[in-house]
Amino acid sequence: MNDEPLAYFITFTVYGTFLQGDARWWRSRNEGSRPPQPFLEQWHRDRLNHDVVLLDDEQRSVVEAEIQRLCEFRGWELWKANPRSNHVHVVVTATGYNGAKVRDQIKANCTRVIRERWPSFIDRPVWTAGGDWQCVNTEEELEQLIQYAGEAQDRKDRDVG
Repeated sequence: MNDEPLAYFITFTVYGTFLQGDARWWRSRNEGSRPPQPFLEQWHRDRLNHDVVLLDDEQRSVVEAEIQRLCEFRGWELWKANPRSNHVHVVVTATGYNGAKVRDQIKANCTRVIRERWPSFIDRPVWTAGGDWQCVNTEEELEQLIQYAGEAQDRKDRDVG
């Protein structure tokens, strides 16, 4: 029996854009999806050590190209990569790797290329710590997440600014 998921659905956010307490709902590590808590969000916003810098179109293109390059290098099947101004979605099959490791490798490589091209990102975080990943176990779920990560994100207008 193969316990490998079909793919991983990975999401990570740009530094400072989705804080605990966020009005768009937020995820607690221990409790999952949580309702807005404006005072908690403001508390976290007041403690940011750096300005929030959203990704522009060129930066988004560079991030997407790096995800494609990394997946090709690792032999992973990239189903969809969709960098937005304030978050990134990736749907990828990475046999033999767990989702956290795949997410962390993608984030590290994207950080490297962002900092190489835009020195303003040196000595500051590009992404929020961690991020989310979930196993995709059925073809139907895979199709839904590919669509969500692509077309649905464009329709939802989830970018800030």
